[in-house]
Amino acid sequence: MKKREALVSQLAKSGMCAVCKGTKMLCGRSECPLLKRYYALLRVQGRISRVMAGSSPPEIFVGRFGYPRVSIGPMLPPVLGNTEEMGIPEEWIDMGFDEFINMRTSLVRGMLRIHVRDAMDPPYKVLEIQELAMAERHVDSEVVFRRPPRGKIVAGSEVQPYGPRGEMENFRKDNARVNPRIEKMYYDELPARDAILHLYRSGVRISSIQRALSGGLLGEKKKFVPTRWSITAVDDTIGRELVNEVKGYPILDRAEVYVSRRMENVFVVLFLPRAWSYELVEAWYPGTLWNPYGNRIVMVSSHEHYFGRREYAEIGGCYYSARLAVAEKLVKMRRQAMAIVLREAQPSYLMPVGVWQVRENVRAALRSDPMVFDSEKDAIRYALSQFHIPGKVWMERSTLLRELKVQRRLEDFEML
Repeated sequence: MKKREALVSQLAKSGMCAVCKGTKMLCGRSECPLLKRYYALLRVQGRISRVMAGSSPPEIFVGRFGYPRVSIGPMLPPVLGNTEEMGIPEEWIDMGFDEFINMRTSLVRGMLRIHVRDAMDPPYKVLEIQELAMAERHVDSEVVFRRPPRGKIVAGSEVQPYGPRGEMENFRKDNARVNPRIEKMYYDELPARDAILHLYRSGVRISSIQRALSGGLLGEKKKFVPTRWSITAVDDTIGRELVNEVKGYPILDRAEVYVSRRMENVFVVLFLPRAWSYELVEAWYPGTLWNPYGNRIVMVSSHEHYFGRREYAEIGGCYYSARLAVAEKLVKMRRQAMAIVLREAQPSYLMPVGVWQVRENVRAALRSDPMVFDSEKDAIRYALSQFHIPGKVWMERSTLLRELKVQRRLEDFEML
């Protein structure tokens, strides 16, 4: 036991926890010992009974443990009415941190064990859950649990938190008003990638596309996709397509800096007038969520140059969420640039709320008016001045910023 605790402490001090974020279990435990510290801080208000009625936002959750046999089920609070906001991450970024946690942890998850291929020929219970995943408005529902849901609040670096969970005996819902664009993709049976891109171009919210993919509604050979995986799959698929478009645009003719301070994080987005490349750098103070035992600031990063990367980003799903938001902005500007996203998680960021906040924080920054600079050096200096962490530390840990110090372009040389 003491050896295991020492290992956990050693990994945390090395910065490994900031890389793992409770998903890779690099310490060898079956669940993250750091997240357990925060479960006790949260409680769902009121008692949840064995039979529960409520309005699903709509939202479903597909687990990943035991794949390909996983647990799926609806998520709903113990209240009836308009609950749609509870399931739309695109509308959460300006919420207070406590308000968001209270809202999300009121959602109770029902669980039904199935095989992911059951999406092809779903039994009635599973079909009801799929229809919920296709809905575009809240759906009044009733869940009968085997026993009253109990247990900890569930949170993760990719998925947004939710409250207690329990095994279902039965699930009933009112008729759902389905999203006609998602329904069309369900019957058209396009390849999943094509369906994702079609829905995005049709104006469907990214969160709705992620739910549709997770609910086994997209693709020629339909199957349920764990929620955690579907979020990153959609962010990556759309982001790749947008980046390819960005590469066809002229290079930005100035340096720009955008800032967002929301959800207990500071995000700075730096656009430099160079060919496409991208990096996300995160910083965690000692005593914060993914750096609880350290005595120094832990910084992690992932990047790609013009031709992209093949390996999954070390920094996790937030890499793809931020890249999508950056690419959206550049497509709108019809410009190409080097994009560097810097994130400083504040000490008050007590628990992970999901990668949605990275995407929406970057989107929020890019909706603001930028600071504009003729000099790259001035833009970088201004960007780094937005943090408590010294600029020198950011320069040391950012691959692209380090490369800028030693690279010279042809236009940097004067003709003799």
